[in-house]
Amino acid sequence: MIEIRFGSQVCGELTSAAAREWLVPDGLGGYAMGTVGGLRTRRYHGLLVVPGKTPSSRKVGLASLDPAVLLPSGARVRLGAHEWASGDVDPRGFELLERFDLTDGLPRWRWRIGEVVIERELAALHGRSCVAVVHRLVSGGPVELELAAACTWRDAHGERHADGPPLHMEPVEGGAVIEGAYRLSGPGWTPQGHWWRGVYHREEAARGLHPEEDLWYAGQFRGPLHRPGDTVSVLAWAGRLEPEPEPGPQVVAAARRRNRAVVAAARPADDVAATLTLAADAFVVQTGTGPDVVAGYPWFGAWSRDTMISYEGLFLRTGRADLGRELLRSYAATLSEGMLANTADTGQVEYNTVDGTLWFLHAVSRHVTVTGDTDLGDELLPALCAVVDAHLAGTRYGIAVDPADGLLTQGVPGAALTWMDARVHGVPVTPRHGKPVEVNALWVNGLAATAELAELAGRDADGLHRLHERAVKAFRDRFPTPAGWLHDVVDGPAPAYPLGGAASHDDDLLRPNQLLAWSLPFAPLEPDPQTLGRVGAGLLTPLGPRSLSPDCPGFVGRHRGGPAERDSAYHQGTVWPWLIGPYADASRRAGRPVDELFAGLAAHLAEYGLGSVSETADGLAPHAATGCPFQAWSVAELLRARR
Repeated sequence: MIEIRFGSQVCGELTSAAAREWLVPDGLGGYAMGTVGGLRTRRYHGLLVVPGKTPSSRKVGLASLDPAVLLPSGARVRLGAHEWASGDVDPRGFELLERFDLTDGLPRWRWRIGEVVIERELAALHGRSCVAVVHRLVSGGPVELELAAACTWRDAHGERHADGPPLHMEPVEGGAVIEGAYRLSGPGWTPQGHWWRGVYHREEAARGLHPEEDLWYAGQFRGPLHRPGDTVSVLAWAGRLEPEPEPGPQVVAAARRRNRAVVAAARPADDVAATLTLAADAFVVQTGTGPDVVAGYPWFGAWSRDTMISYEGLFLRTGRADLGRELLRSYAATLSEGMLANTADTGQVEYNTVDGTLWFLHAVSRHVTVTGDTDLGDELLPALCAVVDAHLAGTRYGIAVDPADGLLTQGVPGAALTWMDARVHGVPVTPRHGKPVEVNALWVNGLAATAELAELAGRDADGLHRLHERAVKAFRDRFPTPAGWLHDVVDGPAPAYPLGGAASHDDDLLRPNQLLAWSLPFAPLEPDPQTLGRVGAGLLTPLGPRSLSPDCPGFVGRHRGGPAERDSAYHQGTVWPWLIGPYADASRRAGRPVDELFAGLAAHLAEYGLGSVSETADGLAPHAATGCPFQAWSVAELLRARR
């Protein structure tokens, strides 16, 4: 894997150290997450973040475990880091960090206090909501180590404050059970029990959200480090509180072995592919209903569109075809009126995408093509044909095949059904009502893919072929623009008319959605090198294509500010790294070079969400990363496209 290592120049400078985040997933949708410098900058940061019934319903438990070294001289050196509502940063342990590295996906810190060097490693027990934090004396000594446990128990999206009840602590051997929900265990436990008030999260402030919370100082652990190699470990775990997990060093060693095995199973071609393979592992989780995909950490749960776009990269490029088979069957069972369920982060099952179902058709097709698993194709074929029939008849939100041309149209007031789904105060920013280009590219692709699966199953596919041929002809007639690229939407409502009015409008804004018209396996068009060059000139950045060209009206170059400002910019110029996949596929088909397309994203692996790829980035240079630091489709499409 690529080397991710920082010295004191990064670790000791708070802005740099706090802008780089690490993630340790538990395989269930929970995680440990924080920054290189140890500062919690988000409400989502914590050492034990526990998934609920769904991956999105997480709770923060153990927020931090702050070390302090007691030297033989009697001096007490604090190695933690907190920012407070007063503006103070205290303690400032990051100033004593001489190194941070991410090795085999596990974070490791080294603090130096003169000749004394203390190392911390952190790992999760895969398949159980459990974290081990291991401290080791590397040189110097003897010293004593104190570890202050700052706790909470709250929804990951919120805060908890001292004006509410204190956390309930039940004493148990070696530690305490907090709120009846999770347990802390380690040496020399001394309970405390009072609030730390006014903990400040700078990233929440930057996102226009409430930035403060209070933490419960539950107590401290204490143990000796007599000679180099001695360790002091703390475990925190939720769920089954008995029996106690294996000792911390064993948890770390097991996690390291597992992560190496995950990488080896995928047979990566180079260090970047190895890093992306391990990054992909974070998003594939087991839930109470089977395997699923976390769309992004730290705040997303499972979303069907994201899952299906990510499918090939996360499952077929990492040796998880059997698990993927189980996932596709599970999702097929959610089909209703020809639409795939979209399990929203609200916890409600919704049917509110026009493209998620079409991406499902694509994922099934790719699974059968890559693996040769025609049994699954045969099993799911009736469901896929039912999807086609439902779209022909018309389904929710005005989604229907237009009998006039065989293309797919969609849209009702207040709905945003494509992947460009941001809304501000309930109003879609980019409603794209009518016939969006990528939706119809996916429709064409889905018809051809379903026809192929039907033929493999020995079924008559003539009707599907006729639908496909008609849609291809209409696509080729309708979507090209005089400017040389493709319309983003055709037959949309004219700006002067309400939805459903008499006039129609074709939107020729330069957006990346058209890339699917050239990149999908059964794409309706062959890419023209010159056209693709014009598209790239307007959209391409080091971290992938923009969502809107800077030359177009409505372009927003910074994805910053409060929720309304960020959502307004979300698809109006913001960079989306996942689009590098369609761009690379289209470029290959056009005979254009692709080797250098990935250099910026490869470098990005050590810049923001360490070892992973962010959700978004600013549309203007220097294209600072935004959104979730760890995003499934960004990782999956880069992994797939490079290979």
